[in-house]
Amino acid sequence: MEKNAVRVVAHEAHAARFGMFNGQSLSDARALVPDLEHHTRDRDEEYKLLGSLAAWCERYTPLVALDGNDGLFMDVTGCAHLFDGETSFIADIETRLTAQGFTVRICLADTAGAAWAMARHGTGRIIACGQHTQAISVLPLAALRLDASLVIGLGRVGFKTIGCIADLPRAPLTTRFGKHLLDRLDQASGRLDEVISPLMPVPELASEKRFAEPIVHEDDIKRCIGVLAGNIIGLLERRNLGARICEVKLFRVDGEVQSLTVHAANPLRNPHRIAALFHERLASLHTDLDAGFGFDIMRLNILQASPFNGAQHDLVEQTGNDDRYAELIDRLGARLGSDRVLQFSFADTHIPERRFALVPVSRRGGKTDPDQVALPGPAKTPTRPLVLLERPEPIEAIAQVPDSPPSRFRWRKVLYEIARSEGPERIACEWWRDGRASLSRDYFRVEDTQGYRFWLFRYGLYERETARPDWYMHGLFS
Repeated sequence: MEKNAVRVVAHEAHAARFGMFNGQSLSDARALVPDLEHHTRDRDEEYKLLGSLAAWCERYTPLVALDGNDGLFMDVTGCAHLFDGETSFIADIETRLTAQGFTVRICLADTAGAAWAMARHGTGRIIACGQHTQAISVLPLAALRLDASLVIGLGRVGFKTIGCIADLPRAPLTTRFGKHLLDRLDQASGRLDEVISPLMPVPELASEKRFAEPIVHEDDIKRCIGVLAGNIIGLLERRNLGARICEVKLFRVDGEVQSLTVHAANPLRNPHRIAALFHERLASLHTDLDAGFGFDIMRLNILQASPFNGAQHDLVEQTGNDDRYAELIDRLGARLGSDRVLQFSFADTHIPERRFALVPVSRRGGKTDPDQVALPGPAKTPTRPLVLLERPEPIEAIAQVPDSPPSRFRWRKVLYEIARSEGPERIACEWWRDGRASLSRDYFRVEDTQGYRFWLFRYGLYERETARPDWYMHGLFS
């Protein structure tokens, strides 16, 4: 809806023969074509379609950015020679997109501003190197991506084309029309750099294979992954890196793009291990990989790499267990998802039930922190139980006040007589998390007459924090 009327925002190319144009009211268009077929614009679907089109364009370059709701920017520096030159490069894009049902206007130029101007307001498809300023000088000022109000204001003083303002003194133009006008002019002419923001992160390294005939079978895909992994190892070695996060992108002939991502617990530089992770990932898919009419391009991206420790070990050092552990983590992560393979990690707190957390192994580099599993020493008795209850359970206890351990207690309907005890170990509350009304804890290690050992605590200091402290069971010693 615009100006109290439903307007035409797009139409088929041959509709102009009937007098239709963008911005025309729907009622006027239907007066010209009574049986006109029309559809309501869905901006969300347009954006999704443009996003899928941007993903498809990664077959040409990883640097693809959105241009509003109806265009794309592609930085194809160094890519045209892969298609036997710029002319063949442009023709390949147009042919493929036209076959998918798109109407394409495309221009290749030294600057993003010049390419935008020519594609939308000119007829050129390729602007020769260094000729973009002259090529766009005959185009209207709207080709500089200016607001309509600014274009109207420039037109009132006689400026109609880009060439009209290209050589004028800059200070008066800035004073009257603002700095934005000259910024757009400088971006189009190359005097001011314009950086595009790629829709997807650019991989650190990539290996790609194009097929003369599309492939559809999973065995062919697996073999190709192994070839790509072998090709990329040399690049990793020269940079002393190992792959941590890898992605395979499969470009279908009909424009669909599918991707598979795997995580490695440790930096990898073994092509068989990398390929095996993707084999596990393919095996974990709930449905078969939809090849459609086949994949004509496959690309292996290294999204994240870490320094690779290539130090030589001596003959007697045992490293097999670490390798098997990392390989197991990688296989489980590929099958189940990297966020589902968890390990214990210390948390920054002194409250016992909060001192550990479960975190994905991939976030900790696959290495188990020795401090979180090592006891104080083989000759010392552990001060914490091996079995900690998920949450403290209330018990009925008899103890002398104010600080004595319990002489007996009842837990889960069973009465225990205490024979020995150690403590108390006082742990203060976390007032910044639980509030200032929270109570302290006095922990005791106790042993009953049957030899069972428990870890329990009195919640609240007698007569200082509460008149009736409660007792809780928190853990069991072996």
